[in-house]
Amino acid sequence: MVNRVDVNSVLMQMRQVKEQLRAQHDQQASQAAPTAELRSDRIAGDNLARQVERLQQQQQQVNPAQASQSVQGDPAIPDFQTMFSNAVNNVAMKQKQASELATRFEQGDPSIDLPEVMIARQKSSVSFQAMTQVRNKLIEAYKDVMNMPV
Repeated sequence: MVNRVDVNSVLMQMRQVKEQLRAQHDQQASQAAPTAELRSDRIAGDNLARQVERLQQQQQQVNPAQASQSVQGDPAIPDFQTMFSNAVNNVAMKQKQASELATRFEQGDPSIDLPEVMIARQKSSVSFQAMTQVRNKLIEAYKDVMNMPV
C-alpha cells in the first residue's frame, strides 16, 4: 500500500513557507541598508551555492550514470509521474466501462440493468471530478511555488 500525502496539508505548508519568505523579504526591504551580518550571510549562501554547483559538475564528469542514480529516491515508493499516470488511466478505464455498459444496455442486453449503468456512470463522473480537482490543486501549487521570491 502506498502512503499518500494529503495534498491540502502540503499546500498549506507551501503557503506558510511563502508567507514567511514574503515577511523576510518585506523586512529586508524596509531596512535602508542591510546590516553586515545579512551581507555576510548572503555572501556565505552564494559561496555555498557555487560550491554545490562545482561538486555536482565534478560528480557528473567523473561518472554521469552514477550522478543520475544518486538523485533517485527509494525504489519501493513510486514516483509522482507513475502515480499520476495510474490515476489518469484509472479514470479513463472507469469512463470506458460506464460507456460500454450504457451501450450494452441500449442494445438490449438482458444481463445489464439500469441501476448498474447509473452506478457506473456516477463512479466515472465522481472519479473525473476528483481528478479535475487534483489537477487544479497541482496547478495552484505550481503557481504558488513559481511566485515565491528567491
